[in-house]
Amino acid sequence: MAGDAEPVEAEGDTMAEERAAPAWGYEGELAPANWDDLSEAWAVCETGTEQSPIDLAGMEGGEAVTPVLDWTVAEAADIVDNGHTIQANLTNAGSLTLDGTEYELVQFHFHAESEHTVEGEQYPLEVHFVHASEDGRLAVVGVFFEEGEAEPGLDPVWNNLPQAQGHIPVGTIVDPAEFLPEDLTAWRYPGSLTTPPCSEGVAWTVLQTPITASAEQIAAYTARYDNNYRPVQPLGDRTVTVGDVTLE
Repeated sequence: MAGDAEPVEAEGDTMAEERAAPAWGYEGELAPANWDDLSEAWAVCETGTEQSPIDLAGMEGGEAVTPVLDWTVAEAADIVDNGHTIQANLTNAGSLTLDGTEYELVQFHFHAESEHTVEGEQYPLEVHFVHASEDGRLAVVGVFFEEGEAEPGLDPVWNNLPQAQGHIPVGTIVDPAEFLPEDLTAWRYPGSLTTPPCSEGVAWTVLQTPITASAEQIAAYTARYDNNYRPVQPLGDRTVTVGDVTLE
């Protein structure tokens, strides 16, 4: 969903859906610049006017609506290598309330380097928390990592990495809130999935303050997936707002 499973971002595809879909990737003929040519259903990757990711630079503006995060420790988590990223599928992990709509947190996945940039600069890692509403709309929360102290929240995932393009059911161990910085100021903008089919209508919230991961934790991911990010897309006529996120 935000980044690797469509519909819930090649971030959210099931393994069967991944196998059935046309091949895509980040290099050569399968690279982002060619996604629209790989399937007629992916034309919006080229023709869309609200594509993600974007560069977040010098953005200022009032935020009329405050996103509310009500995340809990997941009752179950399935750790998946879907061929494009490492993804944790969650059950009963809480929700995001945005503009009066409640979105269930269904999964999170990673990109290296970060997909969003800040004044043209990338972070070494970005995590996307993908939420889905009852009517199928998507909302994604992005958090940047910079190199520093180890992040304990990564351990349940990194310690249960499956074989390539496999999955491991791991039980009640994931606490999404561990990935949140103390400062919850965020950018918000209307965007899209960052992977095919690049569907638009995704509500993005990207936290401004990064959290840290150790060099070893970052290397554990990039040893498997390095440069699995889509380049930034034109902002166009969209407005990016800045405001606080509330954590319940």
